[in-house]
Amino acid sequence: MKASELRELSVDELAQKLRETRDELFSAKVKHATDQLENTAKLSGLRRDIARAETVLREKREATK
Repeated sequence: MKASELRELSVDELAQKLRETRDELFSAKVKHATDQLENTAKLSGLRRDIARAETVLREKREATK
């Protein structure tokens, strides 16, 4: 998801999206460990998505202070 798309979400929606992405990353790591993950680039993509979401969430929380 692009940062511009994440910025359109509310703080609660963004936190939910972050939880979902973290769960997806965990599942991908388990699949990778058991050699079931076909697209290993998905791991780095999910890590980047998490970083984007955390950055936007931090920006929103600092803006409300």
